[in-house]
Amino acid sequence: MVQTKIHNPILRGFNPDPNILKVGDTYYIVVSSFEWLPGLRVYTSKDLVNWTHETDLLTDQVALKGNPKDASIWAPQLSYRDGLFYCIYTDVKNTTRPFKDTHNYLITAETIHGPWSDPIYLNSSGFDPSMFHDEDGRYWFLNEIWDYRLTTSNKSAGIVLQEYDPKSQRLVGEVYKIFDGTPLAKTEAPHLYKKNGYYYLITAEGGTGTNHSVTICRAKKITGPYELDPNYPMLTASDKPDSPLQCTGHGSLVEGINGKWYMVYLTTRPLEGKAILGRETAIQEVVWTPDGWLRLANGTTQPEEFTFIETKEELTQQIQTAFYDDFSQPTLNKEWNARHLMPDASWCDLTSRPGYLRLVSGESPQSHFDHHLLAIRQKDFSFTAATQLTFSAKTFNQMAGLFLYLNESNYLYAYVTFDEEKGQVLRYMRCENGEHTLFSDIVAIEPGALELKVVVEETKGQYYWRQDQTKPWSPFGNEQNLLFLAGGFTGNFIGIGVQDLDLKAGSFADFAYFRYSPATNKK
Repeated sequence: MVQTKIHNPILRGFNPDPNILKVGDTYYIVVSSFEWLPGLRVYTSKDLVNWTHETDLLTDQVALKGNPKDASIWAPQLSYRDGLFYCIYTDVKNTTRPFKDTHNYLITAETIHGPWSDPIYLNSSGFDPSMFHDEDGRYWFLNEIWDYRLTTSNKSAGIVLQEYDPKSQRLVGEVYKIFDGTPLAKTEAPHLYKKNGYYYLITAEGGTGTNHSVTICRAKKITGPYELDPNYPMLTASDKPDSPLQCTGHGSLVEGINGKWYMVYLTTRPLEGKAILGRETAIQEVVWTPDGWLRLANGTTQPEEFTFIETKEELTQQIQTAFYDDFSQPTLNKEWNARHLMPDASWCDLTSRPGYLRLVSGESPQSHFDHHLLAIRQKDFSFTAATQLTFSAKTFNQMAGLFLYLNESNYLYAYVTFDEEKGQVLRYMRCENGEHTLFSDIVAIEPGALELKVVVEETKGQYYWRQDQTKPWSPFGNEQNLLFLAGGFTGNFIGIGVQDLDLKAGSFADFAYFRYSPATNKK
């Protein structure tokens, strides 16, 4: 056995709320997807060091159109029993205080690639659900409970437990309140584990921001009473402002080789206090103490940017973030996501013009319904993204181009459109916290293919364009401060889109390629 050094986070860019599971010799991590589809991204590894995007679990099982930003698919959990995978998740329909409409579902499959069952509705009393399979054959369901009567802004009121009956596919029996939380408050993300006669309840507290923490309690009976770890929290960066990993919490456990235990958890890497990459996934070794509590192996509550994983042979951590698509394959690359709707052949057409992706127009960039945006996660602080498109706009309401996109209230967009005086033109717009700016920069262009690229260096971004590949790129517009693309529960995306505000599906653009290249000096 050897100790392999790794650099956290292991899953970079928007990969929040990780939950880890081992089945056979394979480790699985599933993460939240919020408004992006396909949903519930799953990564796999054989060694806990190198991870591959394996699949996504939610495709046509959910209806997210119209959901508000920072809602939709939250905090999944994977479990496995008797040849069947179980995945629990929340579909959040509303977060307007004092209420929160959170519907919890279960899907099952014999393999991680499915087919997955139709969702089984369980309850709506709170979010962050999970399933625990007890040794006696019983199934138990946990979730955070939301109490609108509380006078605090966050109304998480603790953790509840109820039995699940797999035959009737519903929750049955008494609802047990097993943990009220600590003064850290905002108690959520419950996961149960059983070891040495104790049920261990791991929760996240302090909210998903700078006070995020991992708290543990335990009980001899699954229904309690639960004893709080006297040295809680066992992981936090709330008192470590100089730590490169911040907002650490939402942990889950797995046993590796040679009896070693590890925790995966949520983290951020802020730039100037803002997490443009969103919430990412880190891993760290944990140990069970002689008195039965769980501690970080480093003997502190400190998250580690560089840490060690025990492996069977010497390994080198590989983190590949570059992406290129020339649209030559018959199906869309699985790295792509769309917002609120599935990226399918009805608007992502790979057949009408072979070797090109034809995007059929959708609604405006601020639509929560049919915004035809195809995008990938930003995984690096500094990168270049480029595409080539052919688009013939006939009115100012027709647009196609290259996005930096956090959500409907925060995006930057360079696009081809029509101007009554200049004809085909290049323009750009910015929406920051819901305030929209259409910049006065207008460049007349010739009909035909045009290349667009954006160069991002940490908090700054600059667009470029050209129509002749033998000539240098020309800058377009002013350099933009991109800190407004940080915030909420997701990270920034880079994508291509087409809009037609005159007529539904009234126009289309053909894209020849899309390239995402991390900077060579990336962190």
